[in-house]
Amino acid sequence: MSVFPLRPRLDVRGLALLLFAVVGWGSNWAPLKLLLQEVPPFTARAYAGLAAALFLAIMVRASGVSLRVPPGLWPRITLLALLNITAWMGLVSLALQWLDATEGVVITYTMPVWSALLAWPVLGERPTPMRLLAVACGLGGVVLIMSAKGINIGMEKLPGVLLCLSASICFALGTVLTKRRPLAMAPAAGVVWQVALGMLPLLFGALLFETPHMAEVSTQGWLIIGYMATLPLCLSYLAWFAALRRLPAHICTQGSLISPLMGLISANLMLGEPLGLRQLVAFGLILVGMVLAVKG
Repeated sequence: MSVFPLRPRLDVRGLALLLFAVVGWGSNWAPLKLLLQEVPPFTARAYAGLAAALFLAIMVRASGVSLRVPPGLWPRITLLALLNITAWMGLVSLALQWLDATEGVVITYTMPVWSALLAWPVLGERPTPMRLLAVACGLGGVVLIMSAKGINIGMEKLPGVLLCLSASICFALGTVLTKRRPLAMAPAAGVVWQVALGMLPLLFGALLFETPHMAEVSTQGWLIIGYMATLPLCLSYLAWFAALRRLPAHICTQGSLISPLMGLISANLMLGEPLGLRQLVAFGLILVGMVLAVKG
């Protein structure tokens, strides 16, 4: 018998589920950019999101999980829906009017950095030197992206940058608030209601401010809407929660770092967006910032 303790083996199925989830999320950026060439941003998100909420509700209910929201929880779940879904998806979709998908991926995935900062006022966790360094790395990556083609063009991209940063900060706030007081219901059921409630403002925005010509949407456009509803917004979430049940939380957190890399690769392959040294260095800075934020 070995005198050394054996390491617990990681669940292979859990790792496969984790990989499926993060690849699904990361591969969503390039198709969304293509869809926005045919469909206005709120409409693009609302159609896919409401279909995803319906699919999720059917699958979660079929698995035996109750969708009932406990009394008194509606205000909190609505707030989280506005932060995690409405702001995240709405602002990112608007931002892609000014930014390439590659730029949007890099800037938006600064969210762990903002979570580390927001943990101070919300959770009382004072920022450590490592977390402050994470912020510096994240902002360095954003500046590098903005200055890719000169300061004037960088300023033209400023609305998109600010929208992506706002989306990232809103999502980070939603994450920190959830950590402070987790929803007293099944996680998958919470996602169903957040997606459904979060899509309603986007639907109202689409009805009030946009005039989509859905009859003119190409077959590719409808396929993208179906893809977004099925994989990133439905199956990836279900796979993520299944992975969380099988794997340690820190493995899932580190595995999620694959998602922005998939976004960069898909934007390069599907849209022909540049993936040169500057983009890789910017992504590297933000990746370091994400790791430091998680570790710190």
